Amino acid sequence: MKSLWAMVQGDPVFMRRVNGWLAIFWIVMIPISLMMGWLNSVVYVSALSLWALVSGHWSAWQAARVEVKQQEDAKAAEAQNVPEEIVEKIVEKTEIQPEHSA
Repeated sequence: MKSLWAMVQGDPVFMRRVNGWLAIFWIVMIPISLMMGWLNSVVYVSALSLWALVSGHWSAWQAARVEVKQQEDAKAAEAQNVPEEIVEKIVEKTEIQPEHSA
C-alpha cells in the first residue's frame, strides 16, 4: 500500500488528472446540493469544510515538494560547470597543434 501511495504521488500526470476530475465532480455537485437542500445540513456542510481543509493542505504540501525539488535541481546545476566540461570534451576529441611560424 505504501509503494502504491508513493507511486501515485510521484506521478504528476496522474495527480493532475485526479485533481481535474475532483474539480469537475465538485462543480457538478454545486447545483445538485442546492436542488437537494443539502446545504441546510450541518453534516454536509461540515463534510465539505473538512474536504476543503484537507485538499487545501494537500495542495500546499505538493507545491512545497515541487519547490524543494526545484531548489535541489538549481543547486545541482550551479555545482556543475557545463562550459568547462564542454571544453574538456572538445580537447579530448580534437588534436590541437601549435601553429608553426615561417
